[in-house]
Amino acid sequence: MLDQMLSYFIYLYGLLYQAIVPCTVPELLSVSAVDHQQYLGKWYFKAAVSHREADIQQFTAVDNVLFTMEETSNDTLLLTGHMRVGDNCLKKTWTYHIHPERDDLELEGRSKRRNLLWNGKWANCSECIIFQEIEPPLNETGTEDSLNRFMLYARHSDIDPEVVKSFLKNSACHNMLASLRLPHEKEFCT
Repeated sequence: MLDQMLSYFIYLYGLLYQAIVPCTVPELLSVSAVDHQQYLGKWYFKAAVSHREADIQQFTAVDNVLFTMEETSNDTLLLTGHMRVGDNCLKKTWTYHIHPERDDLELEGRSKRRNLLWNGKWANCSECIIFQEIEPPLNETGTEDSLNRFMLYARHSDIDPEVVKSFLKNSACHNMLASLRLPHEKEFCT
């Protein structure tokens, strides 16, 4: 009986808290409508969040990542990542296509993946961007996306630590409790 009462109390407290202090919602940037030129150049990967650890697991061995975004044609962006994993530098490239009828980027070779851009204001950072990757369930009867993660990128390597804290706090409010901050302890690869 006491357990049930406590359970109801916690549930009501959660509803009341949500009504008083609602979660902030990020602002989606329509890829087909934004000025792509403002997003070209260098970006530093700062943190990742998800509902599940498995979605961000691949980043646990990474110390830092420096990305460079280039426009190769009017509707194509090339993202080059220079990753520091231990003492090794890895380089990887991704090609994204912009379609005027879509709000997301299409990753070449992964047409089912949705790649969304969110305004960095959600992390209290005007010099940041949030990138979301979503993949549908692995089978037709699945109800949960097979991938859904948000990644915070900043224009500068030395952003205020409060930016990452704000990103993690706002994500946690949306039940994205699996999180990872890149340590940035070693020199960046180029």
